[in-house]
Amino acid sequence: MRFVLYLLMMIAVALGVGFGLSYYALTDGRLFGVAQVGPWAAWPDVGSDAPNPYTRAHLAREAGLQLGQSEGVQFVARNDSLGNPLIRACSYRVAGKTPLAAFWTLSAIDETGVNIAVPDGLAAFRSTDIARANDGSIQLNFGTRLQPGNWLELTGNGPFSLVLNLYDTAAFSGFSDDETMPRILKGDCR
Repeated sequence: MRFVLYLLMMIAVALGVGFGLSYYALTDGRLFGVAQVGPWAAWPDVGSDAPNPYTRAHLAREAGLQLGQSEGVQFVARNDSLGNPLIRACSYRVAGKTPLAAFWTLSAIDETGVNIAVPDGLAAFRSTDIARANDGSIQLNFGTRLQPGNWLELTGNGPFSLVLNLYDTAAFSGFSDDETMPRILKGDCR
């Protein structure tokens, strides 16, 4: 009798672990198919002829139009550089350098993928329309309250993500450290 109970318990644990890991791989999957650089995450197999199974699950879940491998790559950040979730009650600065690309955009979205910039204002930062430092680095400010310099005004409350689209880039060739991606620094919170 003990053997049967032990066997049933082991089966329950195995099923729980198996279903738990499957759920994680299909909902987040960062351990399986994602390239993580600081707070920025990208799926490098998106747009390839034969993406790995985790990338295919990600594409099916997102059901969005993705960039092809020769077109570019999309990085998403849900946390700042210290690992804290991005929330609209705080202001943030994206600072540093971006990987070499012909063009890039940086926008803020909510959990459903909707752009949260004010409707009558700037929808996203574009590499061609920002002021840069003398060394080519960027200082981009996000928040619901006015900030100096390059500023994208956000609406609403709650968490958000930053989406960096790099077009015509070779971002994953020679991509090795956090210095190749800009940092996300938290400012004041209300």
